Amino acid sequence: MPLGGLQHYTIEPSDLERTKDFYCDVLGLENGERPPLDFPGYWLYSGGTATVHLMGTRKAREGIVVRGTEKKYEDTGRLDHIAFAATDPDGIRKRLQARNVKFREQIVPRTGDTQIFLYDPDGVGVELNFPKP
Repeated sequence: MPLGGLQHYTIEPSDLERTKDFYCDVLGLENGERPPLDFPGYWLYSGGTATVHLMGTRKAREGIVVRGTEKKYEDTGRLDHIAFAATDPDGIRKRLQARNVKFREQIVPRTGDTQIFLYDPDGVGVELNFPKP
């Protein structure tokens, strides 16, 4: 059974609104349609696909551990970062600088592609990949 492409990743942020604003205002994702689930949250879209799901506090039940009980957030666990294909590196740099978002940049050896690395408000790493022009 081969896997298909990655559908989305989910974050349970410490501040739902702040994290939504980061992904929409800083990275340019769009807040979009979300099923009427029994907990707050957002589905953020990139190119018509709900790529980032933000999950608010859920009610504790069998198999669900909620923030503030046994679940602790000292770091993001073993997750290092999530990567997005991107365009317009100059525009992204200006957008990040205008919002005082710290980032680092590197050129990939051999390919010459540009990568920009940054962190969301909860410390989840985000990589933006720009193909060499």
